[in-house]
Order: sequence, then C-alpha cells, then structure tokens
Amino acid sequence: MTGWIERENPARIGEIVGRVPVGGPADVDAAVRRADEEQRAWRERPVEERAGVLREVADALEADGGLAEPLARETGKPLADCRGELRFSAAFLRWVAGHAAAALADRAVDDGAGRLLFRQRPYGVVAAVTPWNAPVVLALLKVGPALAAGNTVVVKPSPLAPLTITRVLAAFPPGAVQVVHGHAATARALAGHERVFKVAFTGGDAAGRAIGATAARSLTPTVLELGGNDPVVLLDDADLSDAAMDRLVMASFATAGQVCMAAKRLYVPRRLHDAFTAAYVAAADRTVVLGDPLAEGTTVGPVISAEAALRVRAMTAASLAGGGREIGLGTVRADLAAGHYVRPALLTGVADDAPVVAAEQFGPVVPVLAYDTEDEVVARANAGDLGLAASVWSADEDRAFGVARRLEAGFTFVNTHNRTGMSLRAPFGGVKRSGHGREYGVDGLLEYAQTCVVHAPAAFRAGGAGLGASAYPA
Repeated sequence: MTGWIERENPARIGEIVGRVPVGGPADVDAAVRRADEEQRAWRERPVEERAGVLREVADALEADGGLAEPLARETGKPLADCRGELRFSAAFLRWVAGHAAAALADRAVDDGAGRLLFRQRPYGVVAAVTPWNAPVVLALLKVGPALAAGNTVVVKPSPLAPLTITRVLAAFPPGAVQVVHGHAATARALAGHERVFKVAFTGGDAAGRAIGATAARSLTPTVLELGGNDPVVLLDDADLSDAAMDRLVMASFATAGQVCMAAKRLYVPRRLHDAFTAAYVAAADRTVVLGDPLAEGTTVGPVISAEAALRVRAMTAASLAGGGREIGLGTVRADLAAGHYVRPALLTGVADDAPVVAAEQFGPVVPVLAYDTEDEVVARANAGDLGLAASVWSADEDRAFGVARRLEAGFTFVNTHNRTGMSLRAPFGGVKRSGHGREYGVDGLLEYAQTCVVHAPAAFRAGGAGLGASAYPA
C-alpha cells in the first residue's frame, strides 16, 4: 500500500464517503500471481459450476438493498439510476450463466476432409480496468464472461468510484477475483504484468491509448471500449410524441450525460427544427429534475468532479462564442453551489466545429443541428474519429435500418437511444477510435476465450492416401 484514495460525494463538496488503499507495484504483483495460481484450479471446474457462481453473485446483488445509496453517494447518480444499474448487473450475470455452456462447448467436425475439434480455452489472468460512471455493471461486463470462460480476474476500479464495486466483487471467490486500487501507475503496472494475458478497459481515449500501449509491449491482447460522440438522426417522419421525446431527453441526460453511448448530437430536418426544439424542451420539463441524488424524484445529479464541471462549462462557452443560444432545461431542486452541478442545457444555432459538436462533451449539454438532405446528415453524423453508438428515428423501420447501415457506429439504435435500447444478446462496442472488441452477447463472452484446434487430416487417418512431401491439401 502506498497511501489512500478518499472519495468525495459529488453532490456535497467536502463530504468524504469512504476510502480505499492505493496499491503499489508489489500489491499488483501479489494480486496477479495469486490469480495466476488460482486460475489452474478455476479453469478445471465445470463450466456449469462456474456459471453457478455467477448466479450466486446475482442473487446476492438482488438481495442487498443497501448498495444503491452508497453507489449514489460516491458517483452522484440518482437513486433510481443506481437501483437500475444493480438490477441490470444481476440480469447480465444471469444471462452469461445461462449461455456460457453452449458458447464455450467443444465443437467437432468429422467428415471426408478429416477430423477437427474446436476448443475454447481461457487466456489465464485477465486485468480489468474499469470506469466510474457505471462502476458495477462495467466491471461485471468483464468479470462475468472472463470467469465463465475459465479465467481469473484482477480488477482495478476507478479512483472516482471504488467503494461499491469493491463490496460487490467481494461476493466472488477471493482467488478468482481480486481488487487493487490506484491511479494511472497502478493501471499500467497491472496491464503490463508478465502474467496478465488479456486486458479489458472501459474509459476515455487518453487512458485507453496508455493502457493499449502498455499491453502492446507484452503483446497482450486488449478489449477497449472508449468514448463516443454519438449522433441522433431524426428523419422527416420521426415521432415527436411525448413518449418518444421523453425517451430521447433521458438518452442525453441520464447520469448527467456521463455515458459513453449517450445521445450527444441531435440532427433534425430543418423544417422540423423549431417544432422539435419546442417538443424537446417540453419533454425536459416533464423528465429532468436536477437535484440531490438521494432525493426521490431526482433524475439528474451532479457531474463527477469539479474538473468535469469546469470542462463542460468551458465547452459550452466556447461553443456559444460564435453565436447560438443556450436553453436551460428541466426543474432545478438542488443548491447548485453545494455540489458539482451543471444545469442540463440544449444548444441551438451552433456550428459543426463547435466543441460540443466536434468532441464528446460527457456532460449534460447537447446541441440540436438542422440538416437538409439524407446524404448531408449521414456525412455530418460520420464526421470525426469516434464511432461508438448512434440512433435513427423514423416511423418507417425499414427506412431507419437503411440509414443505420450508412452510419459509422458499432451499435445503432432505432427509435430509441442509450440504455432503453440495450439488449443482453446484442454485442456492443465501437469502430474507428472508439475501441475494439465487444461486450454483451455471445461475442462478448467469447472475448475471454481462445479458439484452439485439434486436427487429424483425412490423408493420415487409417486408410488415408497420404500426401507427398511438397503437397498441399485441397
């Protein structure tokens, strides 16, 4: 241990809600080596037995009603948001447990070309470096599939949300899952350890590059889920009903906009711009309540830190410097000076090169942008290096899917966006600079297994004709 991380409540500046020890190089080494020793026994346990452990943790998550409040206090997320994260985490573990045996089963082919056996083999020790905005589910997205596949895991949570996830991970067998806390140096030590054979990371671009570079020095494969500047494309027949607009507003402002797949750029046909803006503001009046995360009825809390609040305000000011309008949204029930609060806002009349359009704002501010043609909006939506998520809204589902096929995004929602459009069976991840690898679905499970093959060519089986020394098989 090399010190302590103290976690402040973002809603109440100065209130320390807990602390965790900072792990030094020796702590990282000890955790990885223990995981390496335990992995040999863990991988030999039948897959259904490993799946049973995931079900037990899901049961514990559902039974522990005391997790939502500490999660709200360390992250600033509203209680309802925290309860939803915990429920979804349990559901995800159950999904993995229910699908692991089939996904990881041996597959055999025996035909005229020979006999093949396809095996799914674990990597060994997996390092999971996880973020603060959904600390429980984004850790379990790595831990669940990795354990099911026969790996052991060392988790380094974000120093901005280390408390609740540490409690959750304690429900797993201690040899199979271990936790080390710290900052960038701890993450580098973990990702670069010689006995770590896969690294899974969710977070920002700069940290992702650092983790990727560290892992690359040991040729360690990675799963990187990085940021997104996610466009929303409303077509000219999009539904502007109250239900649809409420859904879209919260797609931007859930967790105070601090979600990688949040709706971050709203593209609207020019003739619908004013009607859409009015409908959006009205929906925010119905759904957005900025307040203390522990108060029932709050739907938007503070951002995670003073630095985050300053960054969002600076991006907003710079975006409005060339003209445009800021519309404050929703109801304010918080003492804005008491925490790191940023009032949700809609920006109109800003240019495509404005910071809140060209970069991921990761906060409760969103621009609305008018367009004239489908080709134009596709080109503008695809601008930039990021390609995590997107959405298309239309009364004609086939038309929406046609536009979605043209968008450079790893996951495109139709007539919804963000959490309301997620599916446990659907792989999620980015293209371009939004990372590589997938989470969720069978693809996400198989990120933690390697396909290994045993092959008996027909030519060398009993009665086979054989091949000449220089021959190649057909």
